[in-house]
Amino acid sequence: MTPDGKTVIRRADAADAASVARIHLASRAATMPYLPPQKRSHDQVTQWVRDLVLTQYRTWVAVRGTEIVGYAAAESGMLHDLYLRPDVLRQGIGTLLLDEVKQDSPGEVSLYVFQQNTGARAFYERHGFTVVDTNDGSRNMEALPDMTLRWRADGAR
Repeated sequence: MTPDGKTVIRRADAADAASVARIHLASRAATMPYLPPQKRSHDQVTQWVRDLVLTQYRTWVAVRGTEIVGYAAAESGMLHDLYLRPDVLRQGIGTLLLDEVKQDSPGEVSLYVFQQNTGARAFYERHGFTVVDTNDGSRNMEALPDMTLRWRADGAR
């Protein structure tokens, strides 16, 4: 049990793929309305989670009761995904997942975030991340301006 007394963080497994896909789709739709319309079905996203996310990244899920309410996926100090079900935002679950990623990292964590995603940017900045570069969107499939944020265990920039 984690400090909030309600949420358990555990490693994800293949049986979690459909739940992780639902969270991924719901979170992006609710928190990033500027994204192009989703072209992939839930089944396609579930397959992506099962075949790529769960096999190539260290992936954790946040569980409340019997329900998965969030997930984080990282590899070698790069946070690829951190998504929560929209109804559990601002309850400390993202912090619990991010803390797990930080503990598992080699002393630093980097990530990409859309410049328009002010909520995520504020979340990461509250957790010690700083901007290390910006991009015009040429490095992401959405073609939207993004930025690289980085956290270092020693606080260096």
